[in-house]
Amino acid sequence: MLDKEMIEAANALLELCKRKELTLATAESCTGGLVAATLSEIPGSSLVLDRGFVTYSNTAKQQMLGVTPATIDVYGAVSRECAEEMAKGALAHASVDLAVSITGIAGPTGAVPGKPIGLVFFCAASRSGRTITHDRKYGDIGRAKVRRESVLQALAMLQELAEKEEPAPPAGTN
Repeated sequence: MLDKEMIEAANALLELCKRKELTLATAESCTGGLVAATLSEIPGSSLVLDRGFVTYSNTAKQQMLGVTPATIDVYGAVSRECAEEMAKGALAHASVDLAVSITGIAGPTGAVPGKPIGLVFFCAASRSGRTITHDRKYGDIGRAKVRRESVLQALAMLQELAEKEEPAPPAGTN
């Protein structure tokens, strides 16, 4: 499933994070860990990638990331609000600088009124308080393509966030 474009995007992100001494975590639902798998395909990724939370079920989102039941009840698991709580929950449960979350409907089933197949929400968040949120409507392009495009979107958002982060101060300085 991994292709050249995915590996190149992952490699660029990892190189930037290494230079800035930034670490990251993923919180994934519809991609089932594919962002973390893409990053971990690159030798040396362990200097940057700390962990990946695969929270496919609503219960997992709540238990592992602290997504509130109210968020899921009011907005649904496939929502901007849930994506934001997932990313912030990853930061709260891992000692990392950056986190990205993905929640959506990869298809071919799972659509509900107002939430079609191919709808995916993303949030990238930094420990410094920056967040980026996006939603994408990929349409019914096939499960594998929705997941691939979602990985590329998540990597791009992490790249954007990492570019704005200040490098870690040298050891022993305040």
